Amino acid sequence: MFLRYTRWALLWAVLIFVLCAIPGRDLPHISFLEILEFDKWVHAGVFFVLVVLLIRGFSLQTTYDLFKRFPGAIAFVLSVLYGGMLELMQEAFFSDRTADILDFVANSFGCILGLLLFKKINERFLIRYNR
Repeated sequence: MFLRYTRWALLWAVLIFVLCAIPGRDLPHISFLEILEFDKWVHAGVFFVLVVLLIRGFSLQTTYDLFKRFPGAIAFVLSVLYGGMLELMQEAFFSDRTADILDFVANSFGCILGLLLFKKINERFLIRYNR
């Protein structure tokens, strides 16, 4: 039952991992996007989605009472830790990638936004798909 409601969040987390594991030399380098700090907005956006999907999955599942009672707090903590772990893994294990504290800050910012805006998003877009 737990995986039924968290599968989209887990698939999204795998996608984030794959994107973070892409060697740096294979990433596009477009100078005008660097000026706008596009990369930081992407980091914030993908972690925003992760938190929203986790909160939703944790809220709907019935297997673990703790996750059901505190979905936002648990989703936020797990997502921030995941973002930090990915940054460390980029430094230690991934080819042509480095850890960047500003990427971690952007990840965390996306987590905060997801936590703060979940209720509004759920009411407007997700409520009809509850079960």
